[in-house]
This record gives sequence, C-alpha cells and structure tokens, in this order.
Amino acid sequence: MSRLWDKGLPLDERVLRYTAGEDHLLDVRLVHYDVLGSIAHVEMLAETGLLSDADSAAICAGLRQLAAEFAAGDWAISLEDEDAHTALESRLIANIGTAGARMHLGRSRNDQVLTALRLYLRDAAVDLTERIENLRASLQGLSQCQGKVPLPGYTHMQHAMPSSVALWCGGFDEAFADIVAGLQAVQRRVNKNPLGSAAGYGTPALPLDRDLTTRKLGFDVTQNPVTAVQLSRGKAESALLFEITLLTQDLGRMASDLLLFYTQEFTYIALPAEVTTGSSIMPQKRNPDVLELIRAASATTQACLDESLLITAKLPSGYQRDLQRLKAPLFRGIDLAIESVDIMAYVLDGVRFIAENIRLDPGIYAAEEANRIVREEGVPFRDAYRRVAERFVK
Repeated sequence: MSRLWDKGLPLDERVLRYTAGEDHLLDVRLVHYDVLGSIAHVEMLAETGLLSDADSAAICAGLRQLAAEFAAGDWAISLEDEDAHTALESRLIANIGTAGARMHLGRSRNDQVLTALRLYLRDAAVDLTERIENLRASLQGLSQCQGKVPLPGYTHMQHAMPSSVALWCGGFDEAFADIVAGLQAVQRRVNKNPLGSAAGYGTPALPLDRDLTTRKLGFDVTQNPVTAVQLSRGKAESALLFEITLLTQDLGRMASDLLLFYTQEFTYIALPAEVTTGSSIMPQKRNPDVLELIRAASATTQACLDESLLITAKLPSGYQRDLQRLKAPLFRGIDLAIESVDIMAYVLDGVRFIAENIRLDPGIYAAEEANRIVREEGVPFRDAYRRVAERFVK
C-alpha cells in the first residue's frame, strides 16, 4: 500500500491509527465527490496539455468504474488506505497502470479533500432543504385539517391571549422557512472552487486552468488568492452547522410544546401508538420518547458547531492537520439534523388535537376587551387596561 504522501519510510502502526483516525470510515460519503473532483482535474490537465488525451480517457473511465464498484459494495476503504483519496488512487493504478499515477499532477491532498467536501456540502444543504420543505408540508397539512381548533397562547407559562392550531403551526412554519433561506445563504461559502490551490500556495511552473475546473464542477467562483483557501477551512462547515443548530432548536421547541400537550394534565393531543414506546415496569405507559430525543438533538448539534469553531480558532495560516477533525462533528451534525427533521414530519402526520379537552381561561380575552374599549369609547389604552385589570384583581 502506497499512500499519497508515502516516501518509502516506515510508519508505526500506532501513528497510522491515530493520524488516520476515523477517516477511512467517514470518507465513505466522499468517494462519489472525490471521483467527480478528480475527473474534472484530469480533464483540465488534458485540455491544458499537461496530460495526454489517452491517459485522461483511461483515468476517467477507471475512476467511473471504481465509483460504480464502490457503490455496489465491491470494495471498501480500509485503515491501511487511510482515506478515500489513497483508496481510489491505489486501486486506479492497480487497474490501469502508469496512467493512474499521473492523476495527482498539480494537486495536493489538501485541495483534493476540500473539493470533495464542498461538493458534498453543496448537496447536503440541498438535501436538508428538501427535507425541511417536507416537514413544512406536514405542518401545513396539520393546519389545514385542524387549524380552527383554539389553543391558549402562553407567556410565562400562563394563558395570555387566544391562539389556534393554525397560528401554532404558522409560527413554526415561518421559522423553518427562515432556515431554508439560511441554508441557501450557506452556499456562498460552500460554492467556491479550491481545486488548484494545492497545499495552499498554488502549483509553480504548471499552467493550471482553475476556472475550467470551476465550470466543470459547477462552482460559482474560483477561490482566490490560493492562500485564502486554507484560511477558509471550517467556515462553510461552521456556517452549515449554525443553521443546523437553529433548525434543531426550533424542532426542540416544537417537541417541547407537544410533550406538554401530551401530558395527562393537558391532554391537548393524541399520538398514534406507533410513535410511542412503553415502560419496562409500568404496563400502562405510552411514552413520547421520540419527541424527547428530538428535544435533546440541539445539544448535540450545538456541540458540533462549537467543536468546528474551536478547531479552527487561532490556527496559523496555511494547512494544519487539526483540520482533519472537522469531518466528524460536521457529518454527525448533518446526519442528526436529517434524522430529526424526517422523524418530526412523520410524528406531525399523526398528531391529533383534541378540541374538547382544550379550555381557555376567561382572562385570556382581557387584552381584546381593553382594545375594544379603546375603539368604542376613545379612551386611552392605559385607562382601558386598568378598567379591565380591576376585574381580575383579587
């Protein structure tokens, strides 16, 4: 096994395990994107005269075959591979010979992994957006079916003003729409092409056409100057994790409401049996565990955001191996957000508000009454406020 950086010197097995870390496991989701980035790079090398057309065709065909075989489960990334990049290149060379060894010209593992990661992040943000829209559709469906059911609006955990299922759904719907807009804004940082920046200082003596790979990969811009690329590491990741944290906080607040509404003291809602669990000791229990776990998710995603921000804080310019540790919190945050959005949409599809159990305190209409007095009698609001308040002073 020859890794991309291998110079033929021995490597202690403990050092390999520590420095490779989880990369051979985490990189599973990056293989497809590394192939896309590599093909664009190789085609650019051919178009600029740095690689023969024959070698370019052989490399691209070999990469596509490896991608298909990986998707079919015919091979996997091992610890000895260290990461997806070595796994692909070593197998490519084994399959097509010398031509495969020409693929890495004008590229470092630094810009290679960042290219794959940004292509993945671009798709991940779009995928999460589509799932949030599905969640919004569930909310809107609940509103259409049960929107007229009255609910107390709370401040300080007390009945405050009249609300409804439609208003409750609408508030969260707008919050999720805002997250969608935030995810779209994240693309500003994601959609910059780092390919060709190599280890952070370009490729002296090689006339690479970085704008060509930008067009081939559908990036918005070529990231310049090359020294900006490594300084940007962690920023797109943290921007996405920030939106994910806001998303899971909104999901957590919705879950908290539903958990309260589901208690015996409230019984505002019913949940289908298939979304509740049981107790190992109490035969009567039906527990809304799924909502409790959704409520807890924001703690994990915020920790992922904090981890991402702290890894990059106060690093010197240029590439540092610390940046490898960005993958784990990033992928963990994305996966948890996807799972939480999907399961909340499923739960909402089964929620039923029980109108006959919902009682509004008579005082909930006090502000409405004060406003009516102002309109009908023309008195200052503060005077109307005091007149209505006297009815409730004990």
